[in-house]
Amino acid sequence: MTQKPKKKSRQQVFTLLVEVGRTADDGLPDGATGAALMCYSSGVDEAEAVRETVAILKQADLAPLDVSGYGTLDERLAEGHEIPDEERALMQRALDENSVIIAQMTPFFEGDKADAD
Repeated sequence: MTQKPKKKSRQQVFTLLVEVGRTADDGLPDGATGAALMCYSSGVDEAEAVRETVAILKQADLAPLDVSGYGTLDERLAEGHEIPDEERALMQRALDENSVIIAQMTPFFEGDKADAD
């Protein structure tokens, strides 16, 4: 019996920045007003990656408020971004596991975000 060649996955990894607000059991530090999460999420397109990321964060008792997409690895390289090996490894892990990887969490505290007015 001949083994069929493995079908190439259409999955890609997207870099997303997600701002979250507070909930009762979110695990954010005391006094934080929210946080920014740098995530790598797999999906066939950016919309799917965003949906999956928001669903996972809600399951983790976080309150996603806003998501900014920064594209795939190739798109970021085309824009001139320098992407270190550690970041590339996390992106590959997200692709291999078809998952969402939270690479960095930066809590916000009162006064961190200056008003643009």
